[in-house]
Amino acid sequence: MKTIEWIGDSSGHLRLLDQTGLPLKASFIDCKTTKELFDAIRRLSVRGAPAIGVSAAYGVLLGLRDLSGEDRSQFDATFFEVADYLAESRPTAVNLFWALERLKKLVRRESGLSPAEMRDRLLEEAKAIDAEDQEMCAAMGRFGAELIPEGAGILTHCNTGSLATAGDGTALAVIFAAHDQGKNIHVYVDETRPLLQGARLTAWELMQRKVPSTLICDSMAAWVMKQGMVQAVITGADRIAANGDAANKIGTYGLSVLAQAHGIPFYVVAPSSTFDFDITTGEEIPIEQRDGKEITTAFGKQTAPDHVKTYNPAFDVAPADRITALVTERGVIQPVTKENIETVLG
Repeated sequence: MKTIEWIGDSSGHLRLLDQTGLPLKASFIDCKTTKELFDAIRRLSVRGAPAIGVSAAYGVLLGLRDLSGEDRSQFDATFFEVADYLAESRPTAVNLFWALERLKKLVRRESGLSPAEMRDRLLEEAKAIDAEDQEMCAAMGRFGAELIPEGAGILTHCNTGSLATAGDGTALAVIFAAHDQGKNIHVYVDETRPLLQGARLTAWELMQRKVPSTLICDSMAAWVMKQGMVQAVITGADRIAANGDAANKIGTYGLSVLAQAHGIPFYVVAPSSTFDFDITTGEEIPIEQRDGKEITTAFGKQTAPDHVKTYNPAFDVAPADRITALVTERGVIQPVTKENIETVLG
């Protein structure tokens, strides 16, 4: 099933698989306004940096559907207002800003088109971003699978598959490719507190693809490594700084420390659109803070005392010196240095 799908022409709407219902219920949301898409991104109905970027690329068209007339200046003003609004939905995932900036450049460049022609051109570009993401996922899978030994146990965190992208995923694309090559891998899936993206989404995706896997609590990761059950840790990323520091779902930093302590390679898989060369190190990456109710009242059941204080960052940062390699659609970056990143990504 498609996670993201544009329905109709440039006056159409965006259909999203509502990931909040998985794994028990697969239902879809039809977003016909930018507010509906903004809310879907905020409540994690669509999530994963590449998927958010693709959704936002389509989403700008929602804000232009009811715009009438041939006034290009009014069209441009509305477009930039919509793009800036969608940019506020998630502060950490850089693919969101990358996709919106790509559309902004297009609007500035195609200043001679009429509003109707510009809408059609924006839809073409959004579809191109969608298709490119699928191609990048396939390439990352091919490059990353070369790093996986026969019979490896692989630990992964959060969700990085087709639910988080337009294609096979980032980290999960590597896992799917290694499995398809007959490498007899076994995947250990962190449940990923507090919203259980690993338990709800990754475990479900792996079972759909018949990849051997075992679900574990986040707190079990160190012991699973100690027992020699893990030969590689593979995660995705939501933003990577110029030096290779990688922001990803909260808990990733801890896994990078554990992997290094146990002598296990730690791989981060992300497309070139996830790199933010305007940020020197991970210290500058904005970390989204989410509602404490995700910790105290997850999935409708209260599990903590009333009025307890909470701290709920959605992401943390794995430092470059703990990342064995960065896997991109343009190749593997190893060792992870600013110079090697620039060489591979140009």
